Amino acid sequence: MAFSSEAELCVIHALRVKGFVDTPAIVEVTGLLEPEVLGFLQAFKESEEVRHREGKMSGWMLTPQGRARGQAMVSEELEAAGIRDQVATAYQSFLAVNQGFLALCTDWQLRTVDGEQVVNDHADVAHDAAVIERLGEADAVVQTVCAALAEAFERFGDYGNRFSEALTKVRNGDHDWFTKPMIESYHTVWFELHENLLATLGIERANESAG
Repeated sequence: MAFSSEAELCVIHALRVKGFVDTPAIVEVTGLLEPEVLGFLQAFKESEEVRHREGKMSGWMLTPQGRARGQAMVSEELEAAGIRDQVATAYQSFLAVNQGFLALCTDWQLRTVDGEQVVNDHADVAHDAAVIERLGEADAVVQTVCAALAEAFERFGDYGNRFSEALTKVRNGDHDWFTKPMIESYHTVWFELHENLLATLGIERANESAG
């Protein structure tokens, strides 16, 4: 049975993997009721572990103190759950395809014309079709990673579905769902999964290749 995280950890960890997020998004990702989420956020705010930004884009973000506390909570949870090896194995499988996926995103955004890279205007249907086919191949690999993670931790359980939904939209001609930021595009979900793995294992992104 997959390990279930405590509600408080789910909220602070959602802020870690999302970076900057509004309350409804935290409710959605954690599956908690809004009053419960707001209760945790208010407590984190009072202890200066989160701050709230108002304006055109309103939302919550971790302070350095909150990031440190969240990391400590996640690290303690991983040891208590006894599933570090499972998560670490899934992480290595993810890393094995990560650079290929990033190259795939570049090929979606740029194409070579007369030996020069230009912005992809998506007029070359054959080029786009080939890239989308490769995305499907990458998806087949990452789905196995998602399945392994979902068996270990409940909080990894929805990544497979989110990837599938984004891929379906791309295949149906909605190109935004490949790499566009600020929506649940394939790249957005990929980046978030990567951050979730790093946070869970206590690895800083800047130091990732050092090991």
